[in-house]
Amino acid sequence: MNPPRVRIQTEDFDLSAEVDALRRQDPHVGAVCTFVGTVRDRNDGQSVSTMELEHYPGMTEKAIEAMIDEAARRFDIFGARVIHRVGLLQPLDQIVLVAVTSAHRGESFQACEFLMDYLKTQAPFWKKEQTPEGARWVDARASDDAALAKWGIQAVNA
Repeated sequence: MNPPRVRIQTEDFDLSAEVDALRRQDPHVGAVCTFVGTVRDRNDGQSVSTMELEHYPGMTEKAIEAMIDEAARRFDIFGARVIHRVGLLQPLDQIVLVAVTSAHRGESFQACEFLMDYLKTQAPFWKKEQTPEGARWVDARASDDAALAKWGIQAVNA
C-alpha cells in the first residue's frame, strides 16, 4: 500500500524515511528532488521566538492534493509527497517537506519548485509569529505571488 501523498501533522518527519517510502521499489525513478522548509529566528527584521501554524482540516489536504495533481499534469513525474506541520514550532524546526520523483532531474526540480510556490501562497494555512513586540499574523509576500505567477497562476490572495 502506498503512503498518503499529503500529511498534515504536529510531529516532526524523517527526511530519509519519507524519501525512501516515496521511491521504494520503483525502478523507473532516476531523480528525487526534495525541499525542506524550516522555522527561521528572524522575519522582516524582527526576532521570532516561535511560529504557530493552523489549518482547516480536510480542506487543506484536499487543496494540496489538487496541487499535486496539477504538478503531475504539468511535469513528467512519478510521485510526490507533501508533509506540512501545524501547531507550535521553534526556530530550526522543520515545517514542510516537498518531495518529487521522476526519471530525470529537470522534471523533479521543476515540479518541486512549482509545488512549493503553490503551497506558499495558495494552501490554506495561517501562520502566527511571536516577536518581542508580540504576536503577528504572517501574510504571503509579493515575491511569493510573483513566484507563483511565473507558472501562469494568479494568486487568489493578490
